[in-house]
Amino acid sequence: MSGSSEYSGAYPYLRERAHVWREIARYVRRDAPGAKIAVELGPGYCDFINAFPAEQKIAFDLNSEMREFADADVDLRIQDASHLADLLPGSVDLIFASNFLEHLDESEAVQLLSTARKVLSGRGRLILLQPNHRLCAEHYFDDPTHKTIFDDRSICQWLQRCGLQPLRIVPGLLPFSMKSRLPKWPLLVRVYLNSPFRPLAAQMYVVAEPT
Repeated sequence: MSGSSEYSGAYPYLRERAHVWREIARYVRRDAPGAKIAVELGPGYCDFINAFPAEQKIAFDLNSEMREFADADVDLRIQDASHLADLLPGSVDLIFASNFLEHLDESEAVQLLSTARKVLSGRGRLILLQPNHRLCAEHYFDDPTHKTIFDDRSICQWLQRCGLQPLRIVPGLLPFSMKSRLPKWPLLVRVYLNSPFRPLAAQMYVVAEPT
């Protein structure tokens, strides 16, 4: 991977981050039990999709340099994730995205959510990890590629507008940035995720299903 890429400069590869994502994958699995076909949007270094147990794993990313980080059982497609190209209607059990939706403008977000609703199976789940503007307004646009504001209240309207029913929303599950002091030891991460008290948590966790 080229160290000069924009992505690697902003989000350098950290081996220990995989331990954090394994615990996040364990947490997500509870809301997508038995998911056989899992899709991740914008997987970056593929830490989540590598760790999530599914019979078929698909990921969409524009950065071809991420291929070297995808496990052999991950079908990494170098395509625009917002289109979910070549996925059949009703075929996917889980669509997961972390820090993705805020990089889209309003029309792109509507297109993505509407398409997600079409490709999800009847019991499929859309699960999002998103910066919650209500909890991190002063830092939300520190990343200049953030285009659209989402919070734990407005996300319900977005989902319902696109034929998705919110099932569970945790206003603050993870810190705003992985560069924060989130513990890296797996057991401590597990305790953090399952604790009612999560210091610095400003990313919301959203679970939805097709209506």
